[in-house]
Amino acid sequence: MHDTVKIIMDLIWRNKFHFIMIFVVVLLITILFYVFATPKYKSIVILFPSATSSISQSLITDNQQKNSILQFGEETDVEQLIQIASSSIVKEKLINQFNLFEHYKIDKNSKYPKTQITREYESNVKIAKTRNMAVEIEVLDASSDTAALIANAIVKIIDTIYNNVQKERAQKAFEIVENEFISQKNKLKAIEDSLTKLGELGVLDIRSQSEMYSEQQAIAILTGNQRALEEINKKIDVLAKYGNIHSVLIEQMTEEVKRLSMLEAKYREAKIDVEQDLPNTYVVSAAEIAEKKHSPNLFLMIFANLILDILSCFVLVLILVKYKKYFKPNNKNEK
Repeated sequence: MHDTVKIIMDLIWRNKFHFIMIFVVVLLITILFYVFATPKYKSIVILFPSATSSISQSLITDNQQKNSILQFGEETDVEQLIQIASSSIVKEKLINQFNLFEHYKIDKNSKYPKTQITREYESNVKIAKTRNMAVEIEVLDASSDTAALIANAIVKIIDTIYNNVQKERAQKAFEIVENEFISQKNKLKAIEDSLTKLGELGVLDIRSQSEMYSEQQAIAILTGNQRALEEINKKIDVLAKYGNIHSVLIEQMTEEVKRLSMLEAKYREAKIDVEQDLPNTYVVSAAEIAEKKHSPNLFLMIFANLILDILSCFVLVLILVKYKKYFKPNNKNEK
């Protein structure tokens, strides 16, 4: 082992100028790459998703549910937010909004323009979950202004997508409730019309009218008022004929009024959900214009190349030692 180390150190020392030359060449190439490389600036947005809940129920129901509108989303909401932010819809909207084909200098008439723009976009836009269950959107760009604009635009597009999806579902729910509400109103109106017609026939209140007609009939019989008795008997006959119908309609009307009241509350809730326009994210740190470039970093490039150079030289030395090239050991015992 000691002899091997000695051989390696001797070999490094004998070829030190070659190794230094390699390092200098790599260093010059690194510096030239740094000078001519396009600098990129980084902007970051940090946001939380809001809790997924019905706006109407959060606002007009009991106090425990009212708090949900102010709560941050849970892990599933964070995952959903990341999925939306990473979707092709967001990418396409950004490509059109910022004309990224021209910005990234990609020819639309090339062989694979979509593949190129996707690769460039994904290399510049990173979306990840933080330890605190927030979503971090990182954007790199050659322009510090554009990096900040793209990062903030992603948040707006995400919120628009959320609202569009929610409004689409809320609109369908509203139409269902609205149809039921209108149907119930029409049903109640039909019952009211039937009761009105019975009222025109003299059927208003079965119990009170029955008692009143019975008293009037008894008085007419006692006084011998035949004409009054005939009139009262006609009224009693009408009451007997339509009384049960009137009672059924009254009971039915009571139940239908309760159902109408319930549907009206659902109708108001659904209407609020359709018309609501609240943000679905909480931006805790909006993207700002970077003052200094993020990459390339000269120090990191030199450090990385130095490590690579050392490893390459070490591998080269091992190869030389193994095959004993360019190395002739001095054997003092040979004469």
